[in-house]
Amino acid sequence: MARNTRQQKRRARRQEQQPQVEQGVTQRARTRQAQVRPSQQPPKTQTGRKGAGQGSRRFIAESAAELRKVEWPGQRQVMTGTVVVLIACAIVGFYLWLADLAIQPLVERVLLGR
Repeated sequence: MARNTRQQKRRARRQEQQPQVEQGVTQRARTRQAQVRPSQQPPKTQTGRKGAGQGSRRFIAESAAELRKVEWPGQRQVMTGTVVVLIACAIVGFYLWLADLAIQPLVERVLLGR
């Protein structure tokens, strides 16, 4: 299937944008009427303030509800995760120790001038 050229795309867009007359009022006029400028909108009645203590009670209730949804790990999962973290820390520590030993003479000669 051949791709549309720019001119064909522009023609199609123009045809879509042409106002369609429906019951004496064009589609464009109808959308303009539906839009309300921010300066013409009525002021909001809600200020976001709650009664004293109402917000904190709601927060605690929602937090408790979320904690009930959590799938807590079992003892075996916790032990496995702890072992994995300790092994990863040992590997990274060993790598950094080797890198420090390799770079130490360079730092002493070049940067410190010993």
